[in-house]
Amino acid sequence: MSISGVAKRIEAYAGRPNELIQALQLVQEELGYVPAEVQGQIADTLGVSIGQVHGVVTFYHLFRTRPAGRHTIRLCLGTACHVLGADRILTALEKQLCVPVGGTTEDGLFTLDVVRCLGTCSLAPVMMIDEDVHGRLTPERVFAILETYATSKEEPG
Repeated sequence: MSISGVAKRIEAYAGRPNELIQALQLVQEELGYVPAEVQGQIADTLGVSIGQVHGVVTFYHLFRTRPAGRHTIRLCLGTACHVLGADRILTALEKQLCVPVGGTTEDGLFTLDVVRCLGTCSLAPVMMIDEDVHGRLTPERVFAILETYATSKEEPG
């Protein structure tokens, strides 16, 4: 859906400032992120300040302000993963991808995120790429895993 199409859909929230999160979720679901111009439209439509909208967007990790990559990497930084070297894995990912946490590679292939728990502590350290779980990671293994996604021609979805 286009930004103009989303603008029409958020009209359902006109004058209802208490439904800011729902309006943002609708935009995120439709576009995959919440662009600045839509944040302004949401503020105007709901009758809240742009500062309120931007504050909610940047506070909750659910929301993105830029398009995500074709594949989303979620590295666990929970206790078990941390103890077993997740910090080394994060350093390797940031170096290999040339992006910080929250960033998307220049080619639009990967977005790097961190999470507090993936519920797979027995596989620590662990990451998910899209819906695929990869555990017992080492920096070398991460490079090989990324390569399989980088060379895959399959479209997500």
